[in-house]
Amino acid sequence: MKLAFLSDIHANLPALEACLAGAEALGAERFVFLGDFVGYGPDPEAVVRRVRPLVEAGAIAVLGNHDEATFHPDGRMNSAAAAAMEWTRQHLSPESVSFLKSLPLEVNDGSHLFVHADGSNPSAWNYVTDAEMAGRSLASVKANVTFCGHVHMPALYCTTQAGGKVTAHTPSTDITIPLASHRQWLAVLGAVGQPRDGNPAASFAVYNSAVRSLTYHRAPYDAEGVARRVLDAGLPESLAARLVKGR
Repeated sequence: MKLAFLSDIHANLPALEACLAGAEALGAERFVFLGDFVGYGPDPEAVVRRVRPLVEAGAIAVLGNHDEATFHPDGRMNSAAAAAMEWTRQHLSPESVSFLKSLPLEVNDGSHLFVHADGSNPSAWNYVTDAEMAGRSLASVKANVTFCGHVHMPALYCTTQAGGKVTAHTPSTDITIPLASHRQWLAVLGAVGQPRDGNPAASFAVYNSAVRSLTYHRAPYDAEGVARRVLDAGLPESLAARLVKGR
């Protein structure tokens, strides 16, 4: 089965639509959403309304820290994120908040773990940004492949044995990577709605479970148009700039 992974949509509906269309064109059979549907962007209600029927039809979805902040404010957020969350809470319907509140912190099918942040402690919202942190996460889970987001930059880590040396890899767009079964893997997805790797195009990935291969993709969209809408909504200027710069 081909699974399409989308993470960190961050209330950016055009970026979401671009990734959904791109994944469908590549033959995706099921969607996996790795959290942070809202926050930062101008379309929180529209994004949740777009995703909810997909989840009801069988897509996998987990909770992100910005999603949690809609019903449990997080005092650790920086000023721009906190301002965006305050605005977001005012622009979400009770039904959408209820949907976000219903999402699990993780989904585990035995071989695969789907989670927003560090799999070793999902509720702590720790970032996996290097091999040391990836190794700590891998050592604490039994799944052969962990998929997470939260970092907004694509990355791939693997180890040959529990507690062994971790290899870090920066994946290239449209290059298929075989995930050998004798290794343990941690795939960090890029962001749909606010990339931070220098490329403003929305990021998603497709995993072919039949042959255990993973391919990272980009989906261009009108980032400048969304940036203008961020400013029109009265959201922090820095959030608009990040969309255009991709960092």
